[in-house]
Amino acid sequence: MDTIQWDIAHIAHVELLTPKLEESVHFFSEIMGLSISEEKGDSVYLRAYDDYERHTLKLTAHTHADLGHYAWRLRSPEILERKAKAIEATGYGMGWTDGDLSQGRSYQFRMPSGHLAEIYFETEKYQSGREDTSALKNTASKFPGRGMNVRRLDHINLLAPDVAAFQDYHLKTLGGRLTETIISDDDRVLGAWFSVNSKSYDLAVTEDHLSGGRGRFHHVTYAVNSREEVLIAADIALENGITIETGPHKHAIQQTFFLYVYEPGGHRVEIANSTARLVLAPDYEPVVWSLEERKKGQAWGLQTVKSFHTRGSPMPEDLQDNA
Repeated sequence: MDTIQWDIAHIAHVELLTPKLEESVHFFSEIMGLSISEEKGDSVYLRAYDDYERHTLKLTAHTHADLGHYAWRLRSPEILERKAKAIEATGYGMGWTDGDLSQGRSYQFRMPSGHLAEIYFETEKYQSGREDTSALKNTASKFPGRGMNVRRLDHINLLAPDVAAFQDYHLKTLGGRLTETIISDDDRVLGAWFSVNSKSYDLAVTEDHLSGGRGRFHHVTYAVNSREEVLIAADIALENGITIETGPHKHAIQQTFFLYVYEPGGHRVEIANSTARLVLAPDYEPVVWSLEERKKGQAWGLQTVKSFHTRGSPMPEDLQDNA
């Protein structure tokens, strides 16, 4: 068994570019239940009530829906220095920055897919005040009682033209382990789910079904406390005119109970409950799914909608319109 690098603590935040900043902010704050931490220039920073950092989502005004960047928090300053050197040696490094809201010195780089990522360690933890301090001292802030009441950032899903290249770079350079994968009949890697802690995954990468060569964004996921809350989230989406793409239902891969909706700026958002599933075995072997198995649909038979394999941020027409 290969030695696993446990250098990443968790997925930290994601920046989404949106052509409808005000409407996107309203969706995430009033419909999803996130709180606004700060507004700076053309960007708004938000967090869910049990996110311990000052933000897990950054919304930035843009001409079309796209991914700005995503970030990992590492386990120590020493690991940050070592990882930056390792990334730089691969030729994908972009360089150091002073860090964004609440985070310290950060190193940015491109993945082989073209996605912009960053790593950091130093962070400013959220300090609740009189209005939002929870009676439960082990919760970052008070349950909001607003909208879907999402609890925390759970994971993100990226689209890549070459999943195998992404997987190889991630595991060898950044670390963590592969927990589940989809392999085609001709041994092509179609999907990969990466864990960097005891969660079953913080990052999923699936093959982009639209040609074009650049990586795109599939979805961001926020977790709720129970399956029932996913069902309630569907009603909230319905009552507020939010487009539901698919669900509620249960994934076969990773067994996540899910609901997928579209926010006003065009990004796909998942509201999910991962049940009690953790990956604790030190000698865990990745679960391999075949295409034939995936044709059966989700866990209870729901067929995957076509848009789930084709729609991402940005869409090809967005790039043409803004060329």
